[in-house]
Amino acid sequence: MNAAHSLSPSPRTLEVESLDSFDRLVNTGVRSMQGWHAQSLDLRGRTAPLEAMDPQGAIFLGCTFDDGVEDSLRSRGALIFPKLDTVPFNPYRGQLYSPQELYFGPPGGRYESTLDARIYQWSIRPGQRHRLDATLAAALHDHSIGDALDELTRSEVCRGRPMVGVMGGHTARRGTPAFEEAALAGRLLARSGRVVATGGGPGAMEAANMGAYLSELPDPDFHAALAQLEAVPGFRPSVSAWARAAAAVVERYPDGTPSLGVPTWFYGHEPPNYFATHIAKYFANAIREAILLELCDGGVIFLPGSAGTLQEIFQDACENYYGASETITPMVLVGSEHWQRRYPAWPLLQSLASGNAMADRIFLVDTVDEALDIVAG
Repeated sequence: MNAAHSLSPSPRTLEVESLDSFDRLVNTGVRSMQGWHAQSLDLRGRTAPLEAMDPQGAIFLGCTFDDGVEDSLRSRGALIFPKLDTVPFNPYRGQLYSPQELYFGPPGGRYESTLDARIYQWSIRPGQRHRLDATLAAALHDHSIGDALDELTRSEVCRGRPMVGVMGGHTARRGTPAFEEAALAGRLLARSGRVVATGGGPGAMEAANMGAYLSELPDPDFHAALAQLEAVPGFRPSVSAWARAAAAVVERYPDGTPSLGVPTWFYGHEPPNYFATHIAKYFANAIREAILLELCDGGVIFLPGSAGTLQEIFQDACENYYGASETITPMVLVGSEHWQRRYPAWPLLQSLASGNAMADRIFLVDTVDEALDIVAG
């Protein structure tokens, strides 16, 4: 079962995520709202149809009503989750994030004033993870993100296209061979018709999303964009400067190829990168990791990294180890020296795979070109 689907409502529910969709349903003459899930809608001015329909079994999440309508709906069997005005995010949101939304803040302001930073600051307040209201808000948010991610996989962006994950360390700095190699991986994957998915953070993740985003640029323009980013090599000491450099590239090329980033506020030291056009940001890192790897039906390329990348290698290996043979996807580790000596994941992976159906689906290579040949095969 797709992990994104496990956070989504059952097929018998109907997501109502815009006023247009609400009005279209009303205009068909329906009499019952059984199974409707209405999210973050301003339903003021729509009292008449709400009163005319049977709301038994409907769920309203963070919606706004005319006076008296909420009590009427609840008394007739609707379940109403109120707005949570004490949190800096919408726990009932109906879509994924964009980089522009997460980095929204005062013009010229610092990263600390952006939506992304304010949500992280909220999440780490003393005692916050033990508060029922905070726990509920975070869980509802992650449910909504899973729902929106499910919709993305069924949209024109992803339909009929394999999704390939590119995992790697967050420390790869712009202007280095490691960054350029990851950017090349994203670029070539997107050009081959695959959707690129990453952990959505800096380093190799940013590079892969950037490569995908700019995949249609001619080579000279692509390398010029890489050179432009070198002026701010990393997100330390200034996330603001790092993000602004990427935003300048995106503004120069506003119609890039879509790709996915799946970051988490659990790692607050890793800001989201600006090149993933669709961002599924979670509070729960365990859910985020499981969903990211489950979505990569075209396999995963593991570039050099450390603890986080090692976790992803063996989480993916576990899925393949216990999975049906038809569900096993390629695992390609790039960098013999790195994965055999510095962090010897490869020998352990080989031992784990021995005698298992995954044995012929794990690979150790030294170049991105070799990795692409494998996932494209």
